[in-house]
Amino acid sequence: MSQIKLAIYAVLLELGAWAQMFEAGRQTDLAFIGFMLTHSGASAVLASLALLMVPADFARPRVAVWLLFFALSACIPVLGFVGIGVGLFALPLMPALRARRRFNKVALPALDPHERRDATAFRQAGLRQFLNNDRAPVDQRLKALVALQNAPAQFSSPVLRDLLGDSSEDLRLLAYGMLETREKKLNAQIQTARAEYLAAADDAGARQRAAQQLSTLYWELVYQGLVQGDLRRHAAGEALRYLEEALSETADAGLHLRHGHLLHELKRADEAEAAYRRAAELGIPPPRVVPYLAELAFERHDYREVIRLLGGLRDFRSVARLEPLLRFWGAA
Repeated sequence: MSQIKLAIYAVLLELGAWAQMFEAGRQTDLAFIGFMLTHSGASAVLASLALLMVPADFARPRVAVWLLFFALSACIPVLGFVGIGVGLFALPLMPALRARRRFNKVALPALDPHERRDATAFRQAGLRQFLNNDRAPVDQRLKALVALQNAPAQFSSPVLRDLLGDSSEDLRLLAYGMLETREKKLNAQIQTARAEYLAAADDAGARQRAAQQLSTLYWELVYQGLVQGDLRRHAAGEALRYLEEALSETADAGLHLRHGHLLHELKRADEAEAAYRRAAELGIPPPRVVPYLAELAFERHDYREVIRLLGGLRDFRSVARLEPLLRFWGAA
């Protein structure tokens, strides 16, 4: 049945209802009963018409919407019927209801194969925010802090250092204890490695391996953020000294990359650049070297060089950690 036919039936039934109400010669009660039955029928037809004409998003749940239109028409004589009728025929004149919705459902993106398979990386940002929230329950923050010991030291050490100024004494003490434990563990390993280094005075190979181990341990103090200020510079200097001794006996690409990191840490930019380029020559992939070269260029305010260097990484946009950097400088 078409909408036009339903509209005609509704109007005819409503007119018939009022005609029965004022028909001469009929009893008042019978006239009223006839009016109500016919008027209810007209309201039911009008409600069915309204359900067909309103947009689908506004017609759910269907039974409740139908009852709403029926009640408006049946309980408000004349005005209810006329109001619904006018509203229905005014719908095509309202572009806002016909316009396309601004927000649509989209499919989930494909999983990036370069992302880590575990969930640690996705939880770290929320964990840091939770630990720094003074309004969170202290016992819950303590549990989160204990869980932090399983996170990578590069991430967890700065968080622990931030908590040294927290308002909760329990959190401060626990964070201090965790930092001190890590630092003591590395210092004990440094003492052992130094003893091996001194004992290998007559064995060039053993001395070179001990020097490399000492450099690694001192670098861990810097990399994990366990030392600050003068102690950080001292640790970086010791790591550089032992690393340069180890490099005199080997051409390891990874050691040259660390060489660049240490020189960069000590503000020796030109030497750091040479070390990074040497690491690239020995086979370190561009995504692991070029961002550091770009950082050096940025510190020199040589932004054209930054754009040029990062422009050479277009083929590595699929690497999740590089993609925001490449997108930003690509638009520069």
